[in-house]
Amino acid sequence: MAHPASAWDQHPEPLALDSAPVPAYGSGSLADLLPTLAAGMAVPGTTATISELTPADRNCVFLIDGLGWEQLRAHPDEAPFMTSLLGSSRGGTGRPLTTGFPATTATSLASVGTGLPPGAHGLPGYTVRNPATGELMNQLRWQPWTAPGTWQPYPTVFQLADRAGVHAAQVSAPTFENTPLTKIALSGGTFHGRTTGEERMDIAAAQLAAGDRSLVYTYYAEVDGAGHRFGVDSDTWRGRLMYVDRLVQRLAEQLPPRTALYVTADHGMIDVPFDEQHRIDFDEDWELRAGVALLGGEGRARHVYAVPGAENDVLTCWREVLGEQFWVASRDEAIAAGWFGPSHQVERRVYDRLGDVVAAARDDVLIIASEREPKESAMVGNHGSMTPAEQLVPLLEVRS
Repeated sequence: MAHPASAWDQHPEPLALDSAPVPAYGSGSLADLLPTLAAGMAVPGTTATISELTPADRNCVFLIDGLGWEQLRAHPDEAPFMTSLLGSSRGGTGRPLTTGFPATTATSLASVGTGLPPGAHGLPGYTVRNPATGELMNQLRWQPWTAPGTWQPYPTVFQLADRAGVHAAQVSAPTFENTPLTKIALSGGTFHGRTTGEERMDIAAAQLAAGDRSLVYTYYAEVDGAGHRFGVDSDTWRGRLMYVDRLVQRLAEQLPPRTALYVTADHGMIDVPFDEQHRIDFDEDWELRAGVALLGGEGRARHVYAVPGAENDVLTCWREVLGEQFWVASRDEAIAAGWFGPSHQVERRVYDRLGDVVAAARDDVLIIASEREPKESAMVGNHGSMTPAEQLVPLLEVRS
């Protein structure tokens, strides 16, 4: 199979690793949001690191799955209310946050809830190798089963807030109440499961009013689902955006006094064409498969686990084949570059979960695996890497 990046004998110059736009850990990433809000409510063990945010007695985070900064700005007609708030983003600077790497739901939700970068909380991808078993673990679906408290041992910011006497609550779909991801990333205080978006907004407002100091989280998933299935410029996706825009306005209009509402997302998304130039199939490519024991991550953010002794050969091969379209790093290079957070925060228990080789897409391309990952390989909209379309997310603000 011919590769769009190069043929073997061309030896292209690979993308320089320092050209990758590393997330703004410690000053403007998703992991910094809840600690900043909690510190403003005097919760012990938390530190304010997003300097632009002003403390409030009651704080609400509304996370819209899959709504990146670039997608929101590109659709003002579908989201008039959120568009009117763009200037409020990140404390009135009009700037976005970054997610973290990879820009994917499990990683981002863990960063939001724990206030830690991926190298510390330990959910550094969609699927990663479990060093204890040698198997790939899907960290979104939590398959195969792994003890949640062992995999992610840190308390959530909601738990810290609850212990400090802050009224903490999560308002989401009932199906998420007892999932391992919820338990390790978003638990603390009370969970309120509601089916419709309107019910969630109303309950979130009520929970904010239930304490003199409150920290409330609510969530909407369907923008992401529509993007994966139909693409981020489809009529279905636009319809979901229109609906969630009305939800944001509904919540904003019933905030109790002394409240700050923050609307953000876990990642953005891009559509990738269905052809061999844009979708490189690992399962049909002997060059990319050579020396690889496990393929983890997702199409735009791959963790590649080599057969013992083949690590350097796999790195060389992936760089030669993909290096003009992907940032391709060894595990140690990715850590040193700060992809998973400051290098000193990448813990030993997380180190071996990371790929021997980590590949992050710069261009509109995917490394699919049509046999191993048939559902994921068929998605229209994708995310995971460090491009602005995936990394940048809003932090819209409404105060009462």
